[in-house]
Amino acid sequence: MKRKNEGTAINFMRLRGLIRKESRQIIRDPSSIGIAFFLPILLLLIFGYGVSLDARHIPLAVVMEKSSPQATSLLSGFNQSDYFQPVPMRSIQEAEQALMHRRVDGIIWLRHNFDRRLLRGKTAPVGVIVNGVDSNKARLIEGYVTGVWFNWLQRRAQAMGRSLRIPVTIEPRIWFNAAVRSRNYLVPGLIAIIMTLIGAMLTSMVVAREWERGTMEALMVTPVTMKEIILSKIIPYFFLGMGGMVLSVIMAVFLFQVPLRGSLPALIFSSSLFMLTAITMGLLISVAARSQFIAGQIAIVITFLPAFILSGFVFDIRTMPMIIQGLTYLVAARYFVDILQTLFLAGNVWPLLIINSFWLGVMGLVFLLIIKKKSRKLLE
Repeated sequence: MKRKNEGTAINFMRLRGLIRKESRQIIRDPSSIGIAFFLPILLLLIFGYGVSLDARHIPLAVVMEKSSPQATSLLSGFNQSDYFQPVPMRSIQEAEQALMHRRVDGIIWLRHNFDRRLLRGKTAPVGVIVNGVDSNKARLIEGYVTGVWFNWLQRRAQAMGRSLRIPVTIEPRIWFNAAVRSRNYLVPGLIAIIMTLIGAMLTSMVVAREWERGTMEALMVTPVTMKEIILSKIIPYFFLGMGGMVLSVIMAVFLFQVPLRGSLPALIFSSSLFMLTAITMGLLISVAARSQFIAGQIAIVITFLPAFILSGFVFDIRTMPMIIQGLTYLVAARYFVDILQTLFLAGNVWPLLIINSFWLGVMGLVFLLIIKKKSRKLLE
């Protein structure tokens, strides 16, 4: 019984030696440093500056068949808006050709009798044609056009010395992201994707690399236990991943001006939970696959792609089919994206933070137990 306990107990001197060995391998491997520090910088720069869900400076064809004061007044609202870049055109046929060739994304058409019908108190229609290939952008353009039209009605009513009669008055209040910047929404979610890559991609090839180099067999004939081997893989990559996390947060706050309204301790705690979960996912893949190439491919398919598509980083989970929504609960990044967006934009909303952190901890524990069981089989 005593020998059995000695064989399964953790010897901290051996563990320290294994951690030192693993740390030196990380330092000598440029790819590990690149994935941990240079990849976050590259992805944040690409997504922060190159990807935007905002629609601004939209090329809009403007057709005014007859110049008149009222038509000019209405079109001045489009010229002064940051959302539109008006392109004057002589006829509706020319504008339609421009829309078909994707030179413009919409058309505003004011006919020759616009002023005359307006002054007589009749309905003066405004033709609005929008390219609906991108449905999300089409809805944005429609909303922006409605806003410009409504502002013009208010200015016209004030110029005539009377109030604009509308039975319902809308008083919008935008919480959590008052500037309505898609960057504030994308960058926190991107941090979760980056940590998934660092944690899962790096560790997915750790044990597989040991098998390929033949060092795993050498470790098996030594007194080290599998617990010590697993911990020696987790601890160095945990600190490496948290370093990438710190770099990402600094870039998000100071470079992209994303507000961080939550507390730093909550951010550190939840990030640690997710990093441990990502590392255990990668180790589980690494234990099952004895080839670095196969382990890397499995990590991309099982961790990165679900994190990118099913985490709510870009695509709203509530708009997905019910079956896919159910699958998202198996994606650890879903919980961490929710935590990051809450901490950055809303603050310490404890019910959301606690429940998401709880499920992250459960997933990490399950992965660790599976690794322990699977590793024991390898040693046998």
